[in-house]
Formats: sequence, structure tokens, C-alpha cells
Amino acid sequence: MEAHLVAALRCPVCGDGLTLTDRTARCPRGHAYDLAKQGYLNLLPASSNGIDGDSAAMVGARTVFLGTGHYAPIRDALILRAELGDDDLVVEVGAGTAYYLAGVLGMSPHRRGIALDVSKYAARRAAKADPRIASVVCDAWRELPLVDGAAELMLNVFAPRNAAEMARVLSPTGRLLVVTPNQQHLAELIDVLGMVSVDADKERRLEESLAGEFVRTGSEVVEETMPLDRSAVEQLVLMTPSARHLDYRDLLQRIAVLPEPAVVTLSVTVSAWEK
Repeated sequence: MEAHLVAALRCPVCGDGLTLTDRTARCPRGHAYDLAKQGYLNLLPASSNGIDGDSAAMVGARTVFLGTGHYAPIRDALILRAELGDDDLVVEVGAGTAYYLAGVLGMSPHRRGIALDVSKYAARRAAKADPRIASVVCDAWRELPLVDGAAELMLNVFAPRNAAEMARVLSPTGRLLVVTPNQQHLAELIDVLGMVSVDADKERRLEESLAGEFVRTGSEVVEETMPLDRSAVEQLVLMTPSARHLDYRDLLQRIAVLPEPAVVTLSVTVSAWEK
């Protein structure tokens, strides 16, 4: 993890800035946080211990599925709308494996990224996604461990939205890009496999969650069809929240009756917001 990226972080206990010495991040008041051997920094407050993040199996499934490129249209849409300078800082909340963040950083060697996620398993993957990315474990529903105005762009892809904290972390000219699933998203699999369906009020809840801090400046639907073999369907399901309540053997039996390939709809809305 690079020292100049740590300089954009702040102590989760006192809020003071952090500096990196050897493999330890410290604030002026003496609070210290050692880099994990996998390269991430755990800034999760002690009071947040026990909250659920993605499991190792879920993160593994996400790594495999995203590696197939089926969700590349989402990443490409974010890249197109990023509008970044060469040395801007990009923060992704709920970054998972940092697949989207790494794509947005693009080819510019001076762009920097910070991947935030509550799962240490995700943080391990994000730490290896790109040397320009600092991977940090934190709780998105609490104060984000970032200094005020640090980011020019924030990404939020299928992730929690803490509007007040995201607004604080963005610069005055910063932008927020949010990706939310539409009703058609994975519709061919929802009932057949017993997956969690998309909330019909998701658009209203998005507006409510950001109201008072952000105004929408644009949005676009990204929709594609994905021909998925049964292995890809399995990884797709196992990387989602549905994996928490599905019986694995029952899931495999349900997948076995699907046509191969199964044609599945990718349908999301990418919306842009400013403070």
C-alpha cells in the first residue's frame, strides 16, 4: 500500500489523519493499524465487529464470474462516465474485489483508488487488483475512514449508500456514480433458482437514500443478454446475497434443469450524482 494513499485515510477512533511508516499506519494521537500480510488495512471500529460481509466463498465466486467478462458492460459504462483527471482519487464503497475500481482507474499511472469493504476476504482480493489501489476494511454505515474532500469520484455498485459520509468525502466538484439493478436483472433465474428478487421500489429508495446530499445529473440503463453455461450460473448465484439462504445441493439440482447456455438478462441503471 502506497504512503500517499494512506494520507487520504483517517483514524476510525479519533478522526485524525494517518501516515504510513514501514507497515503501520499511525495517527498523531498514537492509534496504530498494521497492514495485513495480504496488503489491506483494517480500519473497522471495534464496535462494528461481528457485522456480516461477503464470505470467502462468495468472494471466490465473484472473482471467477467477473473474470468471465459478463459484467464488463457495467464496468465499461462506469469508465465512460468517470470524467477523471490523470491524478484524481477514486473511492469505491462496497468495492468487493475492486473489479470496477480497477477498470475506472484505466491506463493512467497517476490515478489512485481506495477500495472500501467490510469483508476481509474481499479486501484481500482488492489489495491485489492493482498496485494503485489501497484496500481498506471498514463499515460503510459508519463514518468512512477518509479525510474530507479526498475523492473526485466515488463508485457505488450494488452496495450500501451512506449519503452524508459520501458527500463529506467527495470534493466540492466531485461526482458519485451509482449502479442499481432493474426489475429485469437476472429475471430468468430469480424464480427458477429461488434467488432474492429486485425490490420494485428500488428507484424510490435510491432517491430517498441520497436526498438532501446529492442531486441526480443523469442516468442510463445498461441492458445486455448473457449466454451463461451452468458453471457461470452457479458462480453468479453464489456471489450474490441469495447464497446466504440457498441450499447448495438444491441449487445445483435447479441449475441442472436449465438450458445450456441459459440466456440471462443483465439490466442495471447507472446514475450520476453531484453534491
